[in-house]
Amino acid sequence: MPSVNRIALVTDEASLPIDYDMPLLLDACQETGLKAETCSWEDPGVHWRGFDAVLLRSPWSYVERLPDFLAWCESVTALTRLFNPLRVSRWSLDKHYMADLSAHGVPVVPSGFVGPGADPFPAWRGFLAEHPGAGEFVVKPTVGAYSKDVRRFTRSSEPEAVRHVSRLLDKGRHVLLQPYVESVDRDGETDLVYFSGVYSHAIRKSAMLMPDGTVNVPTFESRRAREATEDERAVASAALDAAVSHLGLRRPLLYARVDLIRGADRSPVVLEVELCEPSLNLSFAEGSALRFARALADRLRS
Repeated sequence: MPSVNRIALVTDEASLPIDYDMPLLLDACQETGLKAETCSWEDPGVHWRGFDAVLLRSPWSYVERLPDFLAWCESVTALTRLFNPLRVSRWSLDKHYMADLSAHGVPVVPSGFVGPGADPFPAWRGFLAEHPGAGEFVVKPTVGAYSKDVRRFTRSSEPEAVRHVSRLLDKGRHVLLQPYVESVDRDGETDLVYFSGVYSHAIRKSAMLMPDGTVNVPTFESRRAREATEDERAVASAALDAAVSHLGLRRPLLYARVDLIRGADRSPVVLEVELCEPSLNLSFAEGSALRFARALADRLRS
């Protein structure tokens, strides 16, 4: 019986040039004995059944084509092993998961949701009333990547904020409202990476949303290596345990990234969890790509 070792690392043509993890992961897979190759999820000529596993890495064009992407994930699942599994993608690509994490007792940034058909003005006013101590707020689509359509507003800039919510709703998108946590300007966020439920490394990412309305793209230069603290690891692990429990998974997620910030009381809270196609910041932690490849090889042997 042939060994399990042919792996598709899934991307798309537009995203591959900015996937800085990919070259390191390809090398690590080769060192581990896995025959990995990059494939676009949008390429109809790929024979997915020929792979022992399909690993979602940078299919970031899904943002504009989420139904198509999830249908593709479903078709691949019928042919081979998909990591992370289909149910993870369905759940984690929509930030309504924040409510699920909170229900499991995970500390998260307070989140409110506005759906298409809702009146944005009372939704905005109601959320502000729930958070009287917050001076600024974030508006973002529940499905998105790379800070696209994410805006930061002061409490006094209500007309602009409501117009932004309206624009998103008019496109049929669901909207997430959150207080802007001031510690982000000072400390940035801490992104923790896990393989098979085990902490691997972390980075610090600078603030993306500027007070003047500028939205910075999370570039390579905006990140630096750092060591996550004990309380940060505890919250990140709790978030991943909650995800596994909520989704009814039998094993820890093969890979995951949990993004944390410090709340008003300086305790870490979850900003988001990335469980489908996260940047894993492998170049900031020596040996991390090899840890990932070994975790994948172990999962395939089990």
